[in-house]
Amino acid sequence: MPSYNSSKTIEVSIDSVLAQSYSNWELLITDDSSSDNTVEIIESYKDPRIRLYRHDSNQGTGAARNNSIRIAKGEYIAFLDSDDLWLPEKLAKQISFMQTNGYKFTYSHYQKFDSKGERGIVYSPPSVTYDQLIYSNVIGCLTVIYDVKLLGKHYMPEIRKRQDMGLWLKLLKICGKAYALEEVLAKYKSDSGMTSNKLSMLAWQWKFYRDIAGLSRRRALYVFMIYCIYGVKKFVI
Repeated sequence: MPSYNSSKTIEVSIDSVLAQSYSNWELLITDDSSSDNTVEIIESYKDPRIRLYRHDSNQGTGAARNNSIRIAKGEYIAFLDSDDLWLPEKLAKQISFMQTNGYKFTYSHYQKFDSKGERGIVYSPPSVTYDQLIYSNVIGCLTVIYDVKLLGKHYMPEIRKRQDMGLWLKLLKICGKAYALEEVLAKYKSDSGMTSNKLSMLAWQWKFYRDIAGLSRRRALYVFMIYCIYGVKKFVI
């Protein structure tokens, strides 16, 4: 879990991890140099499974996530931002799904919500390959679990936006396909500062295709246009 000035939301996020029916977890929170009382809130939790690490300067969400990945000791790595939450059966159901089927990389559906209440459900496809994901990031970061024992430990590109898509594409190059547990297992806050600037996200997406995915200008333009079409569809859910 990365955190940055998350004092208004992080308690609910942490509490959703504490509420998991699956108890063999470690919650590694890397605070990206918050200037509010986020750190004090995290430190108020006395559960030894919750561990806090701090950046001396703001380095971005990707760097914060990567710090926690480096420290992680578990067989599985899962992601949760400090304004989102997991449903209580998320870890138990998803890990069982992976073990039963031998899946290395999985995700699920998720519910959107904002300050006014619940919004639509984002239904993810049953499976996705690299060639499919390049057009649209249909995998919600808060729903992902990947198997470190089978895939190795992998990190996000340390860019300010779209780090998660970069990691998903890297994993798909290794395992070929990711699979969905087709249930709502998490809730995504859609009106936080992290996700509200749509035009900025488009600019970052173009930069991602050129600099991270390494697409030619012509190929990047084609993929970017399709990405924008998918983005409009997701926005109206």
